[in-house]
Amino acid sequence: HDELDLPVGILRIKEGGGLAGHNGLRSVSDHLHTRDYLRVRIGVGRPPEGRSGADHVLRRPGREEATDLARTVAEAAEAVEAILRDGLDAAMGRYNARG
Repeated sequence: HDELDLPVGILRIKEGGGLAGHNGLRSVSDHLHTRDYLRVRIGVGRPPEGRSGADHVLRRPGREEATDLARTVAEAAEAVEAILRDGLDAAMGRYNARG
């Protein structure tokens, strides 16, 4: 999921946690009836002064940012495969140590 608290292009794997006002996480949690699920967080950075978080994540990114995000989305897919193949701890050790 998109994460304002991480710089653009940084990926982190997390187990469980709060919603932090994230409507997408709220929807997932409501459907699963729990907040206890794995999250692959993709940094989108903080919005500039005067822009809301929602407007920030829904806007079209610039060329460089779009390239960073595309790379990170591909990395997120690899991280999910690593979780399934190698287990959560190994994947967290590998991906959370980057960047």
